[in-house]
Amino acid sequence: MDLSISVVLLLGIVLVVLVRSGSLKAGPAIVSVLFGFFLAGTGMAPEITKFVKSVADMIGQIDF
Repeated sequence: MDLSISVVLLLGIVLVVLVRSGSLKAGPAIVSVLFGFFLAGTGMAPEITKFVKSVADMIGQIDF
């Protein structure tokens, strides 16, 4: 699943930039990562994945 790896990489980069710029402290960043990790193990994970995939497909169909 190439899309999920790309989204994870993008969100990881954004998280690192926010922490390094001081916009987001390390404590809230760790809580955010742990929240995402545990959310992925819940029953909501398939619905979230479907939603993100449908949004990405919709964006991919836009002609510029």
